[in-house]
Amino acid sequence: LAQSLWALFTSSLAISLVFAVIPFCRDVKVLASVMALAGLAMGCIDTVANMQLVRMYQKDSAVFLQVLHFFVGFGALLSPLIADPFLSEANCLPANSTANATSRNHLFHVSRVLGQHHVEAKPWSNQTFPGLPPKDGAGTRVSYAFWIMALINLPVPMAVLMLLSKERLLTCCPQRRPLLLSADELALETQPPEKEDPSSLPPKFQSHPGHEDLFSCCQRKNLRGAPYSFFAIHITAALVLFMTDGLTGAYSAFVYSYAVEKPLSVGHKVAGYLPSLFWGFITLGRLLSIPISSRMKPATMVFINVVGVVVTFLVLLIFSYNVVFLFVGTASLGLFLSSTFPSMLAYTEDSLRYKGCATTVLVTGAGVGEMVLQMLVGSIFQAQGSYSFLVCGVIFGCLAFTFYILLLFFHRIHPGLPSVPTQDRSIGMENAESYQR
Repeated sequence: LAQSLWALFTSSLAISLVFAVIPFCRDVKVLASVMALAGLAMGCIDTVANMQLVRMYQKDSAVFLQVLHFFVGFGALLSPLIADPFLSEANCLPANSTANATSRNHLFHVSRVLGQHHVEAKPWSNQTFPGLPPKDGAGTRVSYAFWIMALINLPVPMAVLMLLSKERLLTCCPQRRPLLLSADELALETQPPEKEDPSSLPPKFQSHPGHEDLFSCCQRKNLRGAPYSFFAIHITAALVLFMTDGLTGAYSAFVYSYAVEKPLSVGHKVAGYLPSLFWGFITLGRLLSIPISSRMKPATMVFINVVGVVVTFLVLLIFSYNVVFLFVGTASLGLFLSSTFPSMLAYTEDSLRYKGCATTVLVTGAGVGEMVLQMLVGSIFQAQGSYSFLVCGVIFGCLAFTFYILLLFFHRIHPGLPSVPTQDRSIGMENAESYQR
């Protein structure tokens, strides 16, 4: 637990520092280094938070994972609203009055891909050169957006520091008994005395699952003798999230460019609402998934989500000339993709008896997919045209469904091992079954 809390404290504090430093970065290499540090910190928070929720709540973790990812989506929806008042309405695209038409079209296409839908097709002679300050001080207030986000995030490391203090995990505090009893100590105090059988009593120094070493699941001794289905479950689950999270990133990045291209030719202002609609319904879907996950199995939720993604892309492909279907499909896709990650994580960890090992693999697979599929879809989009955007969605959705079927197969043949001692299993069975129905 100490390692996890210190990792959360360091990473969350690093994010606040990064946001505070970004406005002072005048060189792209320095900015890239700072953003890389932010990415490492966010990845650490993502992994540790999911892992600790799984280890602590186990059968009940599905609900808590949905809550966690709802706030992730809510933050992604809220941060652009905070930054919007500080963004300049002026056109800040680099251009040259003597540039040829090809370079102008290329730059304007880049602006659309980046989602800068406020940019209008104005005469290029009125634009500023890169490196020159905008006219009338336009764009100079964007630094306040980063500083506000840094201040908003600052209570997070402070809260983690308070938790470290209450758990007596700070080196400056005397090492006293933790405020919270571990599960084994609590069981010893509440369980009626029985005959002292060493095999039936919990080890004295065995820690709570949340207090285990952060990297204990990666040790070779814990993987020795594992069946091949153990590794197959990790791989197929990571591939499912590789596809679904990759689709989330690719769709939000290129749905604007797809809408403004032929055959739809949606106006830039109207098309700009599509990414907001997509992320808004992702946040709504995660909110709705909180009560649903307490009544439905994670495996069922993932199945509905993956099938819904494939069906939505097929409908968008069939009605590719209809703008209304594009908006409806965008909202539908956001709902189906919203709870895929937490549900898949809960299902995979349930298959592997809540050791927390799958969390790192799944988070890594999702992150790699979000990076790779955006690059792949962008390359295909530029080479083959806008129609390929939906074709890629159908293909990746079908691949996600195929990998999920393989995951169900490997889970079925995976040898089940008791995750808790026999005397404890009956205590939590009723509560566990209520969450799995």
